[in-house]
Amino acid sequence: MAGTGTIINVAAVLVGATAGLLLKGGMPKRFQDILYSAIGLCTLFIGISGAMAGMLAVSDGGLATRDTMLMIGSLVLGSLLGELLDIERRLESVGEWCRARFTGKGGSGDNSFVEGFVTSSLVFCVGAMAIVGALEDGLNHNYSILSAKAVMDGVLSIVFAASLGSGVYFSAVALAVYQGSITLLAGFVRPFLSELIIGKVSFVGSILIFALGINLVFDRKLKIGNMLPAIFMPLLLQFVL
Repeated sequence: MAGTGTIINVAAVLVGATAGLLLKGGMPKRFQDILYSAIGLCTLFIGISGAMAGMLAVSDGGLATRDTMLMIGSLVLGSLLGELLDIERRLESVGEWCRARFTGKGGSGDNSFVEGFVTSSLVFCVGAMAIVGALEDGLNHNYSILSAKAVMDGVLSIVFAASLGSGVYFSAVALAVYQGSITLLAGFVRPFLSELIIGKVSFVGSILIFALGINLVFDRKLKIGNMLPAIFMPLLLQFVL
C-alpha cells in the first residue's frame, strides 16, 4: 500500500518522542543541557557530511569543488523568497498554536516546545532519503528506504524530545504531510527529479541542517525556516547553471 513507509516513519518518531520525554522527566537540568549541546554537534556534522558529499569531487587525483554557483544561487534566491513569505514566523505560529491547543500553555512559557517542533520538523523532512523514499513508496510500493529512515528518525526523536520536549511530537504531523504529499504525487513529480537533481537538492538541504546545528550549538537565531525554499531552487536553476 502506498504510504506505508511514511506511516512507519511517523510511528517511529512518535515512539521515540515518547521515550525521550520519559527520559527527560527523570533527568537533571545539567544533563538536559549537555544533551542539547550534543544533539547540536550531531546536527552540525550531519549537515557537514552531506554538504561535503555534494560539493567535493575527485579531479585529477585531487579534490575539487562543484556546484558552487548552484549553492549560492539556491540559498540567495530561496532565502529571499522565504523571507518574503515569512515562513519562519508561520512555522513558529503553528508551533505556538499546537502548544496552546494541546498543552494549555500560551505566551512565552516553555519556549523549547516551539523550538522542538521547528527543529525536529526540519531535520526529519530535509534530505534525500525523505524524497527518494517517498517516491519509491508511491511509485513502486517499496518502503525499504523509509523504513531505514524511520530507525534513524526514531533515535533522533528520542534525543530531541529529551532535550527540547513535547514539541517533537508535532513534527510527526509535518513529516506525514511532507512525505505523504510526495508519495501521493509521485507519478507527477518523478519526471522532474532525476538522481542528479535529487543529489543537488540534498546538497542544499544539508547546508540548512548545518545551519540548524549552528543555532543549537551557538544559541544563534538563523532563520532556517525562511531559507527552506532554497531546497527546491535546484529544480529551477538546473536550466540556468
